[in-house]
Order: sequence, then structure tokens, then C-alpha cells
Amino acid sequence: MTKRTKPTSHNVVPMKARFAIPRQDMPEQNPTKRAGNFLEVNLGLTADQAVIEAQRCIECGNPTCMEGCPVSIKIPDFIQLICNRDFAKAAAKIKEDNSLPAVCGRVCPQETQCEEVCVVGKRFEPVAIGRLERFVADYERLHPEEMSTESVVAESTGKNVAIVGSGPAGLATAADLIKAGHAVTVFEALHEFGGVLVYGIPEFRLPKEILRKEVAALESLGVKFIKNFIVGRTQTVHELLNEEGFDAMFLGLGAGLPRFMNIPGENLNGVYSANEFLTRSNLMRGYEFPDYDTPLYRAEHAITVGGGNTAMDAVRTSKRLGANHATIVYRRSEEEMPARNEEIHHAKDEGVHVMTLINPIEFIGDENGFVKSARCLKMALGEPDDSGRRRPIPIEGSEFEIPADMVVIAVGNGSNPLISQTTPEISTNKWGNVVTDEIGRTSMKGVFAGGDIVTGGATVILAMGAGRAAAEGINEYLKTGEWV
Repeated sequence: MTKRTKPTSHNVVPMKARFAIPRQDMPEQNPTKRAGNFLEVNLGLTADQAVIEAQRCIECGNPTCMEGCPVSIKIPDFIQLICNRDFAKAAAKIKEDNSLPAVCGRVCPQETQCEEVCVVGKRFEPVAIGRLERFVADYERLHPEEMSTESVVAESTGKNVAIVGSGPAGLATAADLIKAGHAVTVFEALHEFGGVLVYGIPEFRLPKEILRKEVAALESLGVKFIKNFIVGRTQTVHELLNEEGFDAMFLGLGAGLPRFMNIPGENLNGVYSANEFLTRSNLMRGYEFPDYDTPLYRAEHAITVGGGNTAMDAVRTSKRLGANHATIVYRRSEEEMPARNEEIHHAKDEGVHVMTLINPIEFIGDENGFVKSARCLKMALGEPDDSGRRRPIPIEGSEFEIPADMVVIAVGNGSNPLISQTTPEISTNKWGNVVTDEIGRTSMKGVFAGGDIVTGGATVILAMGAGRAAAEGINEYLKTGEWV
């Protein structure tokens, strides 16, 4: 990782006055209008707003915000560059540690990471680090002529690394390895690059053109991308390492295997996994049917089961597809919802109804095999479980039905078993996740892994952090050849 070089501060606002500056609101589309389109909801800070927000930073001697960032962005430094109105250098500073700033500025849960430990936030609202990251990343995209053309890639080492999966973990690993001078090839099973970023996150949260620009930036550094290539089917891990001349490999396949509730009626027409529903809409552009040949059912009563960000993405998508009644059904209370507060707020503003302490126990179909309703139980909260959240307990005799002509199940994902099936030397745990050490080494020499394939479903930025850690491990392995 690049050594931190603190920029000279041009923040002319006196220290006490900085606390009086209000956190800058994010401009956004009108809720009524945006509920009927797939354009981006958040519109981004203006330059003046970004400078004002940056001036709220108190330039801590011990910047705890950096400790809260899984990829160790030099947060105080890029914020001071914004104060100086040197937006291009601020973007370059972020890119020393984060290859996907425009993505992370949009989807990273900063409120539970860097902003959660911001010193300003102990008494006031924290500095809006995520919004500032998005601003400078967008500035870079819109003003390429201002960016430095100096190469950030070291001399070639003669080593070749295969990256399996082009999601956030794979892209972060590829960025660090190409800069270290290794040849890097990314293999992607789908027909577009980005993994969960492209198939799982809707256009209104992450426009695909922005993701394509981030991938193109890595291509410009020399990363080779190959799509429609299924490692384990097109070629195996063994074949890539032993026949294709790769010296090391990183597995960043994510966790794309949908989980279901195992209740009656899940096989009815109109019941989707969140993976299928969002992939049809996002990757296959179902929301633009019939211009794209991917039909998606337009429901009157659409319910989504779950309380995470994926559930919010699904229910907000169903609303935009025309559901007059788009509902979240969640078995715990709203306080236990793992979704970002911003996503819950946006969903409610757009007319989504949130039903908490409710759990479906059966989906009921009509005479043609299409779902028509969900039979549910009311729940009460008991003692905390292993997740730290209070366990939902069914209330006997509380059954009731709600109409539903479309259902999306968004209750989590598992790991794709293809690698473990074709490469049994790579150890997995009881959930099917690849087992690694702290730097991503698996039980097979030369093979590293990170992100959701190791941890199970988590956040984009945590996957990127795992990718960066693995890149350091790969660098060391390629230097020494040792596998301890």
C-alpha cells in the first residue's frame, strides 16, 4: 500500500467554526418521479457543497476514519485536497488504495465504517466521507484531461496471475497486482464484468456505465478481461495453473447461490429468488423490456421477503416495474434490519410498505399455478441469537394472508459449489465457503481466495479489503515461492 503523504491544508475555516457547518444534504430525485424510473436516485454533491463538507473535517492527529476503512483509503488527505479545490489530486489520492471509488462512494455502508468512527461524529453528524469520495470519483470521470498520465505500474515481474470473478474482490486484487508489475487476467462467467455490482445492484443505485468506466480504467493499466469463461467448466483450476502458465490464482467468485425458505409454494410461478429477479432486471436489462428480450412479471401486489440491502433493491425494483403495492415482509423489527438506513428511507419515500415481525409460512397459488397470496405468521422478539439480533419467535394462532401475485425471496445467499466440486484440494467449511488464512491462502498451493466466497454474503468494501490483503499475500508468494 502507498505510504501516506499528508497534503498542505488550505482549510481557512477556524476549528470551532467547523463544528457549526451543517452536514451537506445529498441532492436526489423527487421520490414520486423516481419511483417510476430507473435513473440514479442520488445526484451527487456540487463542487461548492463538497468543499463545504470537506471543511467540516477537523484534521485529527489520529484519524480513526482510516481505521474504519477496509481498504485503508487516506481519508484526511483526500478531504484536505478537496478543501484546496484540487479535485483531480483528491481522486488520485483515493485511487492509491481504492480502484473503484465511484462504486464505493455509492454503495459502501460508510455509516457503519469510516463515518461511524469519525471524531466529529462523536458530538455532531460525521463528515460525509462517502459523499465526498463519490464527488471526486465523478469529477475524475468527467474531467479526464486533468488527471495525471504518469504510470502507476511497476516494471514487469514476468509473473502471471489468474483472477476468477470480476466482482469487487477480484477487481481490487487485479488493481494491486497489475500495479506491482504482474500480468493479470480476470476470468468472468457472465457476459459483463463486475460480478454482483452488475447483476445485483440496480441502475438507480449504481449506473452500469459508471462500473464500465472503472473496469476500463483497469484495462488501461494492462489488466486482461475474459468473459463467458466458467472456471471449473471451461477450464479447471488445475488446467489454468498447470497448462496455461499462471503462477498464482485468486478466487473471488462471490456468493451467488440463492437460499430459499423451504416452505410450501416456493415453486409457484411468480416466485423468484432475489438473484434471478435482480439478474433479469439488472444484467439482462429486464426493466427495459421489450427493448431488451428479458420479460419480467409486472405485479399488482409484489412482496419481497427479507430485510437486507438486496431485499430493498428487489422491492424498489418491483415498484418501478409497476407494482401498485410493493411490500417488504421481514420477520424482525425495523431496528434489526441489516439494510442501510438510507436504502430503507429511500424505499419508504418511494411508497414501499414495510411489514415487520411477519414471516411467510406458505405461498398459495391459483388454478393456473401462479402465486396469489402469502400465508404469514406474526412474530415476537426473544433473546439475541448468534448475530446479536433478537430472535424472532412465532405467535401461535396469528396466521393471516396477504395478496401477492409476485414474491421475491431475499433471505441470503450461499457459495457456488463449482470450485469445490472440481477442485477438492481446496478446503471448504460446512457452509461451502472456501477456508483461508488472514492473507487469503487456501489449502492448495498458489491459490488464494477472498470476499463472499470466503465470508459468505457481505459488503462490497469488505470484499475489496479481502482482495487487497490477498494481493499482498500473492506478491509475497511470487517473490519467495514459499507456502507455509
